[in-house]
Amino acid sequence: MIMVGNSRGSGLKLATHLMNDRDNDHVEVHELRGFTAEGLYGAFQEVDAISKGTKCQQYLFSLSISPPETEKVSTSDILEAVERAERKLGLNGQARAVVFHEKKGRRHAHVVWSRIDVKEMKAIALPFYKTRLNEVSKDLFLEHGWRLPGGYRDRSSRDPRNFSLKEWQQAKRAKKDVRAIKRTFQEAWAISDTKEAFAHAIEEKGYVLARGDRRGFVALHVHGEVYAIPKWTGLKTKQVREKLGDPNELRSVDEAKAHIAETMQPTLTRWQQGLEARKQKLKEAQEQQRRKLTEKQRVERKRLKDKLEERCTQEAVHRQARFRKGLQGLWDRVRGEHAKIRKENEADAWVAHLRDQQQTDEAIFRQMDERKGLRRQQDIEMSHIKEQAQDLALDREKFREARGRPSGMARDGPSFDR
Repeated sequence: MIMVGNSRGSGLKLATHLMNDRDNDHVEVHELRGFTAEGLYGAFQEVDAISKGTKCQQYLFSLSISPPETEKVSTSDILEAVERAERKLGLNGQARAVVFHEKKGRRHAHVVWSRIDVKEMKAIALPFYKTRLNEVSKDLFLEHGWRLPGGYRDRSSRDPRNFSLKEWQQAKRAKKDVRAIKRTFQEAWAISDTKEAFAHAIEEKGYVLARGDRRGFVALHVHGEVYAIPKWTGLKTKQVREKLGDPNELRSVDEAKAHIAETMQPTLTRWQQGLEARKQKLKEAQEQQRRKLTEKQRVERKRLKDKLEERCTQEAVHRQARFRKGLQGLWDRVRGEHAKIRKENEADAWVAHLRDQQQTDEAIFRQMDERKGLRRQQDIEMSHIKEQAQDLALDREKFREARGRPSGMARDGPSFDR
């Protein structure tokens, strides 16, 4: 389990954060130990009041415990982690609160201890608490047989090498069909009688006629590749010049790049706005799905909680009925039968408690699976938009690079340099 903790004050703000059921699917105050108050706000106010008798400003220690996403960790295992962290930090017996949060199909715990030693009226020091928590965390991973996070296995893996977006884009270059490109130029040449007609014909295919530095007439594709007209039409330079005239009358390659970038910008903006609108609409629909599922699960949990409390009450009444009353009860006390029954009742009550906790955990895990399933479905839906957004970002990057690339001689084929 990943453990992250820190000392802090502002108990009321922390209580507000911990009780936030708007951003969390479920919030459960599992334990309040060592407080007079019955609620979280009152408990933290108590610590705040006690701290006034000391110089301590950060009178609380807050710890979050996050089980591995792929594992189903029981409440008992999480509470065992709490106990081990408490001993390791030297906070044994201090007043504490344990709150469970569930969000996006995951469950984690928050533990808050009072740092104020009420007998000594001073704050408990927490030296090297990060190292100590990491030790507890690593031990738990190893003992449970969970896959260690990268940072625990090898510290060098904390700084993994990542490719830049540009490098990733270059790795995804799509190969051009040379025959199709050549056919495009040859067909445009065949149907054109003038320079203007040829320029219009290739522009419909995504090319702009331009003046090359060394080869005269070239065509610049919207992706930035430069093609020599004689090469791709299969004609001699003289034949091309006879139809197209003086190349100096055309835009240079750099000017053609700027023209393409300028004319494409409105289109890219329109696509981006449409994509953002679709993304927002999908997010709203997904949030509605999540809230509907969360509300259904809260009703289920309330129903289960009421059922368990009712059964607990009935079983307590049944156990109490084992004690005889009057003279018979007095005689049972004299001969030790009353103590025997009390021990049996305590044992039965503990077994019932474990049974109820297991049943609660099973319900929690089932609901977590439901939310994870919904999350996976929503991630798949959102991934389609993300892929389109990445492609759109790729186009923007290509045009940005094209504006900054110096013109050179026309290439004999697509450069795929994006």
